Amino acid sequence: MSGVGAMAHLSEAGLSASGGSTPQTVGAWLAALEPPPPPALHARLGELLDGHLDRPRADVPDACLAAGEARLASLLAERATDRASALDLLAIDALVTYAYEALAEAPSRLERLATEAMSRIAEIPEAS
Repeated sequence: MSGVGAMAHLSEAGLSASGGSTPQTVGAWLAALEPPPPPALHARLGELLDGHLDRPRADVPDACLAAGEARLASLLAERATDRASALDLLAIDALVTYAYEALAEAPSRLERLATEAMSRIAEIPEAS
C-alpha cells in the first residue's frame, strides 16, 4: 500500500485525530500522533504498520517493534543500506522510539519487551 493509500485507509476507517477521544487502535494512534511526523515519514509509518492498523491501542509497542524489525531484516537482506534507504531507516528508528514512548502507559511491560526486542534485533542476520 502506498503512503497515500495507507493514510487514506486511516481516514476511511474513521481513524483521525479529530474528536478528542483516546485512539483505540494502532491506526488511530498513528493518525493522532502529536506532533505529527513529517508527511513522508508519516506515510511510510502507515505503510510499515499496514498489517497492524486494526490491532488494539495496547498493541502499539509490539506492532511498532514488529514492523521495525521486519523492515530492518528486509533492508539487510537486500543489502539496502545506502542513501536510497534513508526514509526506511528513519522510519525504523521512529517505530522503535514510538514503541518505547507508548510503553510509558504500561511501564510494567518495559523490561520484558526491551529484552525481547534486543534479542530479536540481535538475531537479524547481517548482510554479507
